[in-house]
Amino acid sequence: MLIVLSLGGSILAKDLDSDRFLKYATVLRDISKKHTLLVITGGGEAARNYIGAARAMGADEVTCDYIGIEITRLNARLLIAALGPDGYPEIPLNYLEASKAMNSGKVVVMGGVTPGQTTDAVAAILAEYLRADLLTIATSIDGVYSSDPNCDSSAVKYDTISPEKLISIVMAIEMKAGSKSPVDPVAAKIIERCKLDALVMDARDPALLGEILGEEAAKKSPISCGTWITVRK
Repeated sequence: MLIVLSLGGSILAKDLDSDRFLKYATVLRDISKKHTLLVITGGGEAARNYIGAARAMGADEVTCDYIGIEITRLNARLLIAALGPDGYPEIPLNYLEASKAMNSGKVVVMGGVTPGQTTDAVAAILAEYLRADLLTIATSIDGVYSSDPNCDSSAVKYDTISPEKLISIVMAIEMKAGSKSPVDPVAAKIIERCKLDALVMDARDPALLGEILGEEAAKKSPISCGTWITVRK
């Protein structure tokens, strides 16, 4: 099975704790024994801090995007270091390089690619390009809700939804001030247009990520700790 994993910087590099990187590396190493695995790392708090400083200096948004991309690649470099010999030693800078690295049999880790794209969007595009069996969006929310659960106590979690339903939810959430959807709108559109099987899950606990991707991903069945996005009935 070919899995593309979007690993948010807010959970991987929250405070640059080396132990956390090592724990994720252990889990990713185990997953790669059963599946071909490519990981896209986010920038997290460090990226937000650097971008904030750049904006305060008057930098344009494209420059800020490039700064964010560099931070995601630094996080990727740290994760590669944690993976040791099981990680592909270089960071792919584009989708073609990632496809070539995939044939190494090692865990491929990369950061951002293009200004204006989030980690989720890069992962979705890579999954489409590689015709991945599964796109996993590892975040700090345990799935897709009818609205932002941080802003709406009546929000309902979905175990399984269609790509079209995901689009409608994401767009509705993004329209509300202060709300944040668990999937970036661009990533949601990519999932819809290529009919990707995707999983949104809470991966703050590395062990849970390993449990789900090691076993349940192969079954493509509803799970309590995440939301499946699929066209399958």
